[in-house]
Amino acid sequence: MSSVKEPARDVPVINEVDLVVVGGGCTGVFAAVRAARLGLSVAIVEKQNCFGGVATAGNVNIWHTLHDTVGERRIIAGLTLEMLERLSARDALHTSSNPSSAFCFNTEELKIELDDLIVGHGIVPHLHSFYAGPVVDGGRLTAIIIEKKGGRGAIRAQQFIDATGDADLALDLDLPSFKPETLQPPTMCAKIQGLDSLGDFDWQQSISEHGAEFGLDPDSGWGCRIPGLADIQMRADTHVFNCDASEGNQLARAEIEGRRQVRAIMDLIRKYGPADADIALVDLAAVIGVRETKRIVAAYRLVGDDVLNGRQFKDAIANGSYHVDIHHADAPGRTYRYLDGTELIIPERGKEWIRRRWRDPIDMDPTFYQIPWSCLLQNRIPNLALAGRMLDADKTAFSAARVMVIMNQTGEAAGVACALAVKGGIPVQSVDPSAIRSSLTEGGSIVI
Repeated sequence: MSSVKEPARDVPVINEVDLVVVGGGCTGVFAAVRAARLGLSVAIVEKQNCFGGVATAGNVNIWHTLHDTVGERRIIAGLTLEMLERLSARDALHTSSNPSSAFCFNTEELKIELDDLIVGHGIVPHLHSFYAGPVVDGGRLTAIIIEKKGGRGAIRAQQFIDATGDADLALDLDLPSFKPETLQPPTMCAKIQGLDSLGDFDWQQSISEHGAEFGLDPDSGWGCRIPGLADIQMRADTHVFNCDASEGNQLARAEIEGRRQVRAIMDLIRKYGPADADIALVDLAAVIGVRETKRIVAAYRLVGDDVLNGRQFKDAIANGSYHVDIHHADAPGRTYRYLDGTELIIPERGKEWIRRRWRDPIDMDPTFYQIPWSCLLQNRIPNLALAGRMLDADKTAFSAARVMVIMNQTGEAAGVACALAVKGGIPVQSVDPSAIRSSLTEGGSIVI
């Protein structure tokens, strides 16, 4: 392979802070806010034009329940609850008794609320800014390089958080990682107007019957209403199969194919639906919804039995009740596995759902599970914390823990850990998990 030589150059330092967070999804924002509330100076780097990640730029406007599986005990609070309360005050939130879609929000209002959090806490925002590489001295991170309008710059910090999702910073530091044998495929989400005008026409069944004509694989999907927008739905109706979204060329193919799939569905509806139907594409996600890429090897690997048996951990920093949700990589459909011992397999459109048990009934089913700090704790870099879906987990555990209301909590824990590390002058690995848990509780999180 041919190459070019990039000349060496001096990179100006554009910020010097206590903490820099790489990745501005809700996980990263909540990490930054937690640290700022504990007195740290913070900068945050995000490649999109807004904060929020999949919840905003990705159009995924659903957060799952903050209660246990039986709805009797709240197990999640903190900044997730705070944000939901802010959205509710703006009439930008719908609530539901369905735990899988307990909260549907207006993504555009969430963008502004996250801006307000960042600005209100004095956090230095870097939008349209691409993380480009680490600067390491003696095994310790001293800065990161970013590319943004105006050129290349460095941000120096005492502590760093990788909240990129794909573990971009951690992988550049050669932290041990693994990639599952199969990856859950990504989805291009869209906002579509006029589906109510289809009346009794079963457009999902029509996709099942005529999808091949429009280049659509057998598949299945879902959707959600949007507060304040009459007859506009967020739709997630397809997958881009055989894709590793952490590889640049494959990601580009997925984005283009995902958009094509959305148009194909609309063309199909226009051809086979009612003549007086009036549908329109309102918005395509700025980023495809990536579910799974590489993960970092940590001090502990969360496994399916931990989740499905509701194991509790002394170093737990997050709680969840969302079911195992595996989007099939090699066939259409999804497998849901619940803590009550039941399982639901949703095949391609038009085929019967399969309900069965994955284990025999027991006297008392668990009602929630926990995420330990140790499954985010790497031992190579003394001033790097991890947050989000790069956590060390097997396929089953990951498929429950990866959702936003759980990953948000890992961000808060990482922000607290970095604040304690700075104040104590110690490596992040030396921070006592009980101190993280205590600080989270004092900050409004529910720690069990």
